[in-house]
Amino acid sequence: MTFIKTIPEDQAESLVQDQYQAGRKSMGYVPNYVKAFSLHPEVYDAWTKLIGAIRSNMRMRRYELVTFATAMALECTY
Repeated sequence: MTFIKTIPEDQAESLVQDQYQAGRKSMGYVPNYVKAFSLHPEVYDAWTKLIGAIRSNMRMRRYELVTFATAMALECTY
């Protein structure tokens, strides 16, 4: 099992704290993918902008199908 060092929620400051709060607001909890970026929050911001740019050029249904097909091809169960 892989373990990634993350910043605990009670120790989050500035940009990481903002990202954790945004995750909690939208999902009801802080998702693991948000925590995984906690040591480099600027990368998370860039990633969300990239995903937003990709999604803006296709319908949500197509985006979900592409995401699902990719996960299947990579044998990702997460």
